[in-house]
Amino acid sequence: MSAFQLDPNTKVLVQGATGRMGSRHTELMKRYGTHIVGGIAGASGRREGSDTPLFGNCREAVEATGATASVTLVPPMGVLSAVSEALDAGIKLIVSPSEGVPVRDALKAYAMVKERGAFWIGPSTPGLAIPRRMKLGFIPDVSLTPGPLGVMSKSGTLSYETCFRLASRGIGQSAWIGVGGDPVKGLRFAELLPFFQQDVQTRAVLVLGEIGGTEEEELAAEMERLAFDKPVFVLLAGASAPEGVTMGHAGALIQGGRGTIQSKTSALRKAGAEVFTSIGSLVEGVASRDV
Repeated sequence: MSAFQLDPNTKVLVQGATGRMGSRHTELMKRYGTHIVGGIAGASGRREGSDTPLFGNCREAVEATGATASVTLVPPMGVLSAVSEALDAGIKLIVSPSEGVPVRDALKAYAMVKERGAFWIGPSTPGLAIPRRMKLGFIPDVSLTPGPLGVMSKSGTLSYETCFRLASRGIGQSAWIGVGGDPVKGLRFAELLPFFQQDVQTRAVLVLGEIGGTEEEELAAEMERLAFDKPVFVLLAGASAPEGVTMGHAGALIQGGRGTIQSKTSALRKAGAEVFTSIGSLVEGVASRDV
């Protein structure tokens, strides 16, 4: 598989473009500057009320437009078929914001994406963005501003608030990628680190993580493997979460001593990251550094 990369001129399709959310966010993404070249009509077949070219399926759309990316604005039970259709049409980057995708479906989608050498962001992601250039998904515009931070996050709302506060201090983003909070997902933190390492616009990395799962420990191992030399700031949410209580993301599971706040903090600090447990302390910490 080739390395993950982002091109602000990417031609993008929207699957489910005629649904209520699909039609709204198609227009919002276009307004932001994203190169939306077409949409796939939903089950209703409704095609009026939009100046976006609409097609019956991804293959037809790709042949007509040359699109290489898609956003699957479809119900959770429709994500697997949407990913499969996009891959069959030759799409190489798929963004899936839907929450509640069955784990079995996510596993099948993950295997198909890897087999085709494509990239899948999500599910349960707010999307990705290059500020003032392109946005795939629904990251709020008020939180987006150009700057030096490469952002990757599990939580949508946590990232909105954190990046809004940093933007208010004049610290923006080079690129923003929401990986989602599900246990099975397309790309994880560690897999995105090489992208931020080679991206000349990224001078530091901001990671918005949480307790549970092993993604942050994997990131720490990758930082050491790559000898990553850009500053890394990490916010770990859930430090005060009570033991034994179900809360938060589906992927926030602690097993065998891994996934705890202590395990993540220790691994990340050993790898050279600065770790914070509140938005306020992180914002002050980043603002105090010359990035």
